[in-house]
Amino acid sequence: MPQNDGVRFTSSSLKIPLNPPKPSPFNFPFGSQIAKTRNSLAQLVDSVKTRSKFKQFDFSRFWNRLAESTQSRDRRSSLLCSATLSLTRSAESAQSEDKQYERLLFVPKSALLCSASLALNRAADESSSSSQKGLNPSRSDEERVLISEVLVRNKDGEELERKDLEMEALQALKASRDNSALTVREVQEDVHRIIYSGYFQSCIPVAMDTRDGIRLVFQVEPNQEFQGLVCDGANVLPAKFLEDAFRDGYGKVINLRRLDEAITSINKWYAERGFFALVSDVEILSGGILRLQVSEAEVNNISIRFLDRKTGEPTTGKTKPETILRQLTTKKGQVYSILQAKRDVDTVLTMGIMEDVSIIPQPAGDTGKVDMVMNVVERPNGGFSAGGGISSGITSGPLSGLIGSFAYSHRNVLGRSQKLNISLERGQIDSIFRINYTDPWIEGDDKRTSRTIMVQNSRTPGTLVHGDQPAGSSLTIGRVTAGIEFSQPIRPKWSGTSGLFFQHAGVYDEKGDPVIKDHFSSPLTASGKIHDNMLLAKFESVYTGSGDHGSSMFAVSMEQGLPVLSEWLSFNRVNARARKGVEIGPTRLLLSLSGGHVVGNFPPHEAFAIGGTNSVRGYEEGDVGSGRSYAVGCGEISFPMLGPVEGVCFADYGTDLGSGPTVLGDPAGARLKPGSGYGYGFGIRVDSPLGPLRLEYAFNDKHAKRFHFGVGHRN
Repeated sequence: MPQNDGVRFTSSSLKIPLNPPKPSPFNFPFGSQIAKTRNSLAQLVDSVKTRSKFKQFDFSRFWNRLAESTQSRDRRSSLLCSATLSLTRSAESAQSEDKQYERLLFVPKSALLCSASLALNRAADESSSSSQKGLNPSRSDEERVLISEVLVRNKDGEELERKDLEMEALQALKASRDNSALTVREVQEDVHRIIYSGYFQSCIPVAMDTRDGIRLVFQVEPNQEFQGLVCDGANVLPAKFLEDAFRDGYGKVINLRRLDEAITSINKWYAERGFFALVSDVEILSGGILRLQVSEAEVNNISIRFLDRKTGEPTTGKTKPETILRQLTTKKGQVYSILQAKRDVDTVLTMGIMEDVSIIPQPAGDTGKVDMVMNVVERPNGGFSAGGGISSGITSGPLSGLIGSFAYSHRNVLGRSQKLNISLERGQIDSIFRINYTDPWIEGDDKRTSRTIMVQNSRTPGTLVHGDQPAGSSLTIGRVTAGIEFSQPIRPKWSGTSGLFFQHAGVYDEKGDPVIKDHFSSPLTASGKIHDNMLLAKFESVYTGSGDHGSSMFAVSMEQGLPVLSEWLSFNRVNARARKGVEIGPTRLLLSLSGGHVVGNFPPHEAFAIGGTNSVRGYEEGDVGSGRSYAVGCGEISFPMLGPVEGVCFADYGTDLGSGPTVLGDPAGARLKPGSGYGYGFGIRVDSPLGPLRLEYAFNDKHAKRFHFGVGHRN
């Protein structure tokens, strides 16, 4: 059958304007709108638009038949119509978009402007004649023509080899049906639907006059079958993720909509991990090979900028830049990640020498990379301070455990974040004088190892183990300790500590004179002399969850006495603590368990004391027992009450596991301590700058009642 020769199909384009990028939380000059602009179906079209051919044909005979049937219409103008996907931009918008994209680092300068649309135009000569006749050019859009048959064929007018593709095209049609009256606009919309199905790279409607009426043929060109994938520039994207994203499409005709979904999933993977990266270009190569171009913004340079605390203007800092830079996990050459940058900000803040830290990533010229600028505001380096607190070892007397403190600290010695602390704490009986010097990261070490040198002279009450002295007398434990300790992160949430300490310890009466036996004639030192000397090797490993008190925690420590000299003590002490918090609606259940054991020759005052505010509530400090072994369990349910106030119900249980008599001199047995006991009660807690203030009222299994007051979380 002859085709109409006078109607031409031409392409038109629809420009999609670019939205200006929104400012990111890190003040980066490009934002999330990039993905919306680049991740559309239009990215795929650049490779196929040049292969789309649009035939010229005429609907003149079609319109002649329409004129003959109506007897009242003049001959209509030629119909110009096509369906294609095109990439265009105007000169003015191109200039403004180029300026915008120059700031986008990893996005090519060409802006994607795309559409799948149809245009309805008329030839110039016919336009003028139509105007003279007073015809409305838009009326042809509304003229309906009876279509007897609708078919889908390939670009040569022959049947498609794959019937499934023919069915996809037919199912996409909405208005075009056999024996239907159609307008040009409805045909245009159906062409658009076929293109939007994603299986075809071109679609041309062809009208053919048959003896049965007008036959409408949609000539389509399917996409190629997917046979392979090439991905350039994806350095951090896992290969398995790419394989999984495209696995289901192998050997099938490429569907541009499914491909767009796969690209969206890739960009989502980057976004969820905070990476500044996305799929910037897609191309369908011959042989059904897909080529993805991924743009990842690498870190070009990292610099530190010090700001004045008052004016916010750049200034000279006291901290050495390399001290800050080595704390950062973001390094040159890595793909920039917002989440990683946030962790770096938190890490620098935990150094304790910065008042404020922020990161501003900036484009590194036209390199497609990022220059990372870290703005820091330093805190005052240090000074003198005074304060107070409560000692849990004193439960009676007019001052009842109150202690005062005075300290000098320097947070940033030599500009290397090294810390010097000199402190003195003094109470009714307690006194502690301590000098600490800490290097949080030993220079030249790549394991983030810290070093602490410590010297301490302390006097602590001996009532935990050796209480109930006659006539109100009391004993104090004097210790002089010096040592060095090293700590480093083992893996995420795990840290390890090892150290070596020398301790010179003895027991003193209220006059300050050394004693070797208490009122019950129990020995107070392991060596039988007025002082015990010991060299302790310490090892500890700690796991912490989120860092919140209600999160999971596990810690295990070991101390080994090294008898370098014959009179030095030799013993091994192991201690473990575990905690687990569970949210149950507005309430929180907190379970904790601790236990330990000592083997060898050790001073009685080093025995595990059970009972008190941080052990079994309802008992005074150490009144449950003291032994070589112990186990203490606690359960708490806390619930919000009003603002910073929360209520708590608790139950505690502790036991020395029958090890009390094995301690030298059996101090617990001499004082008739039960060796095990439980307590329960309720209380309130109030958040404060000093930590939680705890006021609790407890009952024990001996029907005794007592208040407990503490500052901070339980050990």
